[in-house]
Amino acid sequence: MNLVLFFAVLSISETVAQEINSQLKWKIAYHKTESEIPEKWLPATVPGAVQLDVMKAENYKQPYWYADNFKQFDWMEDYFFSYKTVFKRPSLPKGNRVFFHSKGIDYQFKLILNGINIFEQEGMFTYVDIDLTDKLKDENELKIILMPIPKIKEAATYIPGSETYRQNARESVKPAVSYGWDWHPRLVTRGIWDETYLSVRKSIHLTDFDISYTLNDEFKNANLSLSLKGENLKGKRYKWALIDNKGSVVFTKTGSFNSNNEEVFANINNPALWWPNGYGAPTLYQSEILLLDKRGKLLDKKQSKVGFRKISMIMNDGEWDKSAGFPITRNRAPASLEVNGKRIFAKGSNWVHPEIFVGLINKDTYQKQLQLVKDANFNLIRVWGGGITNKESFFDICDEKGILVWQEFPLACNNYTNDAKYLSVLQQEATSIINRLKKHASLAIWSGGNELFNSWSRMTDQSLALRLLNSLCYQLNPQTPFIYTSPLYGMGHGSYVFFDKDNSKGNEVFQWLAKSDNTAYTEFGIPSVANLDVLKQFIPSNELFPPKKGTSWETHHAFGAWGENRWLELPFLEDYFGKISSLENLVIYSQLTQSEGLKFIYEEARRQKPYCSMALSWCFQEPWPTAANNSLVNWPNAVKPAYYQVANACRPVLASISAPKFLWIEGEEFSCELYLLNDTYDTLKSGTIKVSLLYDDKKVDFASWDFKEPKQFENTKGPKATIKLPVMKNGLFIIKAEVVGMPQYNSTYTFLYKGTSVTYLKSSVSNN
Repeated sequence: MNLVLFFAVLSISETVAQEINSQLKWKIAYHKTESEIPEKWLPATVPGAVQLDVMKAENYKQPYWYADNFKQFDWMEDYFFSYKTVFKRPSLPKGNRVFFHSKGIDYQFKLILNGINIFEQEGMFTYVDIDLTDKLKDENELKIILMPIPKIKEAATYIPGSETYRQNARESVKPAVSYGWDWHPRLVTRGIWDETYLSVRKSIHLTDFDISYTLNDEFKNANLSLSLKGENLKGKRYKWALIDNKGSVVFTKTGSFNSNNEEVFANINNPALWWPNGYGAPTLYQSEILLLDKRGKLLDKKQSKVGFRKISMIMNDGEWDKSAGFPITRNRAPASLEVNGKRIFAKGSNWVHPEIFVGLINKDTYQKQLQLVKDANFNLIRVWGGGITNKESFFDICDEKGILVWQEFPLACNNYTNDAKYLSVLQQEATSIINRLKKHASLAIWSGGNELFNSWSRMTDQSLALRLLNSLCYQLNPQTPFIYTSPLYGMGHGSYVFFDKDNSKGNEVFQWLAKSDNTAYTEFGIPSVANLDVLKQFIPSNELFPPKKGTSWETHHAFGAWGENRWLELPFLEDYFGKISSLENLVIYSQLTQSEGLKFIYEEARRQKPYCSMALSWCFQEPWPTAANNSLVNWPNAVKPAYYQVANACRPVLASISAPKFLWIEGEEFSCELYLLNDTYDTLKSGTIKVSLLYDDKKVDFASWDFKEPKQFENTKGPKATIKLPVMKNGLFIIKAEVVGMPQYNSTYTFLYKGTSVTYLKSSVSNN
C-alpha cells in the first residue's frame, strides 16, 4: 500500500466534509404544534439540549442547577422543538456521496430536507445514517423536528419516594431517570445529544464490521471471524491485519468480495488475554481493515480494538448445596463472574451518567470519572437501567482501563407494556445497543433493567419485553451473560442508610449486613451531605444552615427523596452526635458515617466470599448537584471522603477487622474479629498483624496475630481481639490493623464513643 496515496485519498473526502460541516450553524425554535411556523430561531449548540439553548438565548436564570432554576424548563415538555441548518451542495469528487450521520437524537423526531420528510425515528440510541446526495439542491435546508416528551395517557400514579412520575416512561424506551429519581429532579431532556454531522464517502465503502472469536478451554488458541458489510463491494479486495500491543503484526488476511457481505476467518495461538483491573493487564490488539480496488487503491478503512477474554456467570460456591425438599425448584441465580477461567470478586458501583444534560458529556468527562473508578480498585461498573446507554468513548476507556461493564437496557422500576409499538421500538433500540457494545472487551453482563421483579414493577420472566431482550442478546451476542434484572433471587438491593430502624437483622449497617446472606450486593448505600464547597455553589447563602424543608435543601433532595428525612438523615445524625450547631459539623459527621459505613459493607461483602461474589454501591456519581445522597463523587466531579475509604476497602489484599457496631459506650469491652482479605491469585507471604487503639493522642497495642501464607483468592480468618475501652475525652477513637513489614496492607477504622467526660469530637475525617 502506497501510504502517500492512502493519505491523499482520505484527505479529499475529509476536506469536502470539513467544508460542508463548517457551514452548519444550527438554530433552534419551539412551537405548540408540529405544523406551526416558529416566530423566532435561536442559536443552538450541537451536541447539547433544547433547554440549555433556550436558557442561554432568552436569558433564563443561570446556572440551571442553582436553587430551583431547573423549574424554568417545566413548560417545555409538551412543546415541539425544531433544529435547522443550511448548507450549499458541495462539489463532490467522482464517486463520492453525502450522508447525514447522528449518533444520538433525543427522543422522537423527523428529518426534513428542503421541506420533504425523508426519515422518522423513535429512539435515542439508534444511529441515524441517511444518504442525502440525490435529494440535494444548490442551497439546502435541513431540519430536525422533535416531538413532545413521551407520557402515558392516564394520570401517572404517585410512587412513594419519587417526587415525579417515572411511570411516564413505561411505554417508551426513553430513560426513566428524566422523569425524576431520588437524587434527580424532573427535567425531561431532549435534543441532539451526540456527534451529528455530514460525511462524505465513496459510493464504494464499508458500512459495518463485526469481529467475533472463540477461545479454547486452555485459552491458548483463538478462532476469529470477521463479518464485513458495505455498498458496491463485489469484485473489490480486502486486507485485514491484527497488530499486538507492541506494534507487531500478528497476521494479515487478504481476499476479494463476492457480494456486499463477506466472512473472513483467522486463527492465532497464545493470544495475550484481556483482564479486569486487579487481575492482570487489559491487553488490546489493533484490528485494521482496508477496502481496496482491483489495482490496490485504498477505498475505505476501519480500525478497532480487540481484547481476548472469556466471561461467564456461574453459580456461587455452595448454592447447589442449599437445595432442600422435592421436587426441587429454582435456586438462587448465578451471580459469580468467571473471567478467563478464574473467579473474580466484583468490586464496583452503579454508574448513573455524569450529567443530567447528556449532550454535555464528552470523552474528557468519562476519562476523569473512569480513572477514579480504576483508582478506587473497582473492576466492575453497573450501568443502571434508569439512565442512558453511554457514548462510544465510555466503552473505549473501560476497555483500556480494564473496567468490566454490566450494561442494562433502558428499563427501570416500571411494568413495561406488551404493546406491539413499544416492543418494536425496544427491538430497534436494543439491536443497535447490542451491535455497538458487543465489540468491546469490557462488556461483561447484559441485564434487562433495574428492579423489574418486585411489587412496584410487577414484571416477570414472561413479560414480552424481557423475553425479547433475552432473545436478541442470544442471537446477536451469545458469548455475553444475560440476566433479566437486578436484583434477582439471591442478590441484595439495600439498605441505603447507616441506621435502619426497621431492619429486623439489626439497626446499624454493622449488624444487618453481617447477618445477611446474599450471593451479590448489587445496590447498597450510605448517604451523606455533599462537600462543603459544593453545597455553597448551589444553595443560596441564606438557606445554607440550618437545613429546612421548602428550601433548596429539599429541591436538591436532602429531604423527601426517599422517605421524609432522606437523604439528609438529620434525626439519626443528631441522635448519634448531639445537636449539630454548624454546617461544617453537619458535613463532617454525615461524611464520617458514610465513610465508615461503606467501608464496612465492602469489607463485609468480601468476608462473605466465596458465597458472596459482588459488592456494588449505589451510586458512584450524580448527574446534578444533590444536597445529600449516596454518591461517592459529587457533581460534577468532586470526590467525597468516602471515596478514599472505599478505595482502601477494595485493595486486592488488606488487613481487615469486623466490629459488631459503630457506637460504643464508656466502659464497654470493644471487640472485633481479624481477617486478611485476599482477592488475588498471587503468592503471598505469611506475616503478623498488630492491632492498636488510638484515642486522645494515645496508642495502646492490644492484639497480635501471626497468619500463615494465604491461599490464592481466599481470605484468612484470625482470632477475636478485645479491649476494655478507657475513659476518653475525644468522642472518636481509631482501631488500627498494621501488617508488620507490609504497610500497604494496613487499615484504620474510626468509631464513635459516648462517655461522661467527652467534651468534643474531632473535626476531620481521615482519608487513610
